[in-house]
Amino acid sequence: MRVLVTGGAGFIASHVVDGYIASGHEVAVLDNLSRGSRKNLNPKARFHLGDIQDAKFVESVFVKERPEIINHHAAQMDVRRGVREPLFDASVNILGSLNILQAAITHGSNRVIYISTAGAAYGEPKRLPVPEDDPIDPITPYGISKHTVEHYLFTYRFLYGLNYVVLRYGNVYGPRQSSQGEAGVFAIFCEQMLAGIQPVIYGDGTKIRDYIFIEDVVRANLAALERGDGEIYNIASGVDTTDQEVFDLARDLLGKADVRPRYVARRPGEIDKIRLDIRKAQRLLEWTPQVPLSEGARQTVNYFQQVAQKDEVLASTPVPSQT
Repeated sequence: MRVLVTGGAGFIASHVVDGYIASGHEVAVLDNLSRGSRKNLNPKARFHLGDIQDAKFVESVFVKERPEIINHHAAQMDVRRGVREPLFDASVNILGSLNILQAAITHGSNRVIYISTAGAAYGEPKRLPVPEDDPIDPITPYGISKHTVEHYLFTYRFLYGLNYVVLRYGNVYGPRQSSQGEAGVFAIFCEQMLAGIQPVIYGDGTKIRDYIFIEDVVRANLAALERGDGEIYNIASGVDTTDQEVFDLARDLLGKADVRPRYVARRPGEIDKIRLDIRKAQRLLEWTPQVPLSEGARQTVNYFQQVAQKDEVLASTPVPSQT
């Protein structure tokens, strides 16, 4: 199948691109590289540099690629920036997504796999684990903007027959994760400890999140190519993990037993605890997570150790003199 992956140079979507190509699909990537990196791009994917807010650019990509399926990861995903700049947040996440949907209708795409958010959409849960039909009470502009597009998808399916699948991610982690992104605590802790910086935990370490390894996320995106029509799915592990547990795990794997975190006040807009009900995805997507936190953390820490070692080599390599 011909698949267009928006945001395909980013942490999560670049792995999805790799998974699609490995499964024999023809993949094109659209990314503005504001958060993504060229080094994440699969060489077998065609790359289009530009912004989903630019309707003419989006149209030109669809004319060239004629995608059958759109995997829509591109987003403004910084929760704190969304609080500071709600108009920008809405411009990217709502209007940019509408540019994608309009082009999909115009050029006869069959399906949209839309990447939404779990924690930011549900707000502070009324019960745990949180099922997909729980009330949506976002407490940040980011959560509002990501959820809004789910309503547009429902409407576009009703009006135009555009099929869709919504994947509401938990806290995704793994190799290529950026310490600049949301939910990147593995990356943040690893980079800080490897650099000799005392890590910061916001709050007292008891905040609960639902972590899911990148390989399991890729398998969910593969399943969504053919299953799950017109439905919303939580993609997570269904397991409670505290910030303190993540820190302790990363510290132990790095062999930094003497490192202690610095605890500071929680940030506005952060929920206290969330764990997701994944039974619907298990039943209808025929997907279930396979990588436990201990193994995913080991692979993630190994990745950041390798990156740090490469950086050290580059820093110690003499620069040839100019004559």
